[in-house]
Amino acid sequence: MAYDTKLLGTSEPDIAYAAKLIADGKVVGIPTETVYGLAADAENEEAVRKIFEAKGRPQDNPLIVHLADVSQLEYYVHDIPNIAYKLAEKFCPGPLTMVLPKRSIIPDITSAGLDTVGIRIPYHPAARRIIAESGKVLAAPSANLSGSPSPTTAMHVMNDMKGRIPAIVDGGSCPVGVESTVISFENGKIRLLRPGFISADELSEFAEVICDRHITEAAVDGEQVRSPGMKYKHYSPKANVTIISGSGDKFIEYVNSHGGNGVYAMPFDDDAEKCRIPCIPYGNTPEEQAAKLFAVLREFDDIGAKQVYARCPSVNGVGLAVYNRLLRAAGFEVIAL
Repeated sequence: MAYDTKLLGTSEPDIAYAAKLIADGKVVGIPTETVYGLAADAENEEAVRKIFEAKGRPQDNPLIVHLADVSQLEYYVHDIPNIAYKLAEKFCPGPLTMVLPKRSIIPDITSAGLDTVGIRIPYHPAARRIIAESGKVLAAPSANLSGSPSPTTAMHVMNDMKGRIPAIVDGGSCPVGVESTVISFENGKIRLLRPGFISADELSEFAEVICDRHITEAAVDGEQVRSPGMKYKHYSPKANVTIISGSGDKFIEYVNSHGGNGVYAMPFDDDAEKCRIPCIPYGNTPEEQAAKLFAVLREFDDIGAKQVYARCPSVNGVGLAVYNRLLRAAGFEVIAL
C-alpha cells in the first residue's frame, strides 16, 4: 500500500495523531535518542509485519521492544536477574537494551522466533509521549531501508520511507546517533551483544563483561544472533567503504595517493585540511563520531561517492560502537597500515 506520508511535529495534536495510527495497527517513524525508529504495536503481529515490509528487512532479524517504564518489565519478560534492575536504575530510561526470556504476549515475529526479546525504555520525550498516548509498547527498529545507514533526522526517514508509512514525527536530530547498547546475562556476567553509547567500561561497574564475537566478526549464513544489526551487511551507503587503520599521518598519506573519480576520504576533523582528495570529516572524539556517522554516510550517497576511505576510530568507550557500525558498512573490509 502506498501512503501520502505526513511529516508531523511534536505538538499535542501531532503526537495524538501518531499515537492513534500506532493504536490502529499502522507504522510511524518516531525519534529516539539513538536513531529514528519505525514504531508499531509490538503485540500486534500484523502491525509488526508491516515494519518488515516497509524496511525490506529479513524476518530472522529480531526487533527491540520499547516500554514506557521499568514497572512493565515483568509483564513482557521473565527470569529477570537482579543485576537487570540495578542496570535499569542506572541507565533507564536511556540507550540500553536488555535481552531477556520473553513471555508469550510478545509474538514470534517480533522476536524473530527467538525465546528472548530485547527490551529498552527510551528517554527521548517524543518517543515517551507516543508510547503513553498510544497505550502500546512499541517494536521499533531503525527507520531506514534494510542495510542502508540508520536515520538520525526526520528527513533521512522521509528519504527512505516516503510512500511506505503514513507518518513521521520530526523530533529533531538524534543526540546519541548510534543504536542502543544491547546486552544479555549469563551466570552473573553481562554479555555485550552490540556496543552503543553505554560502554563496556560503564557496564563493568556492575559485573564482568564478555564481548560477543559478533561485535567484530560477521555471522555466518544460517547462524542465529540475538541482537539486531549483527547478522547482515548494515549501515552501508551505495559507495564501497574501506576502513583504513593506522595513524592520522599514514591515513592522509594513503588517501592522498589513492584519489580518483568518485573517491572520497572520511577523516577525523583535525585531518581534513590535509586531505588532497574530496572529504567529509566525521568528528574527532568518539562521541562526535557516533552523532555524525550515519549522517555523513548518507551524505556520501547524496554526492554520488563510489569509494570512501574511512579512518578507523578508537575502539575504546563509544568508539567501539562507531567501529562496529563502520565494520558493517564496510562489509568488514579493513586495511591496516
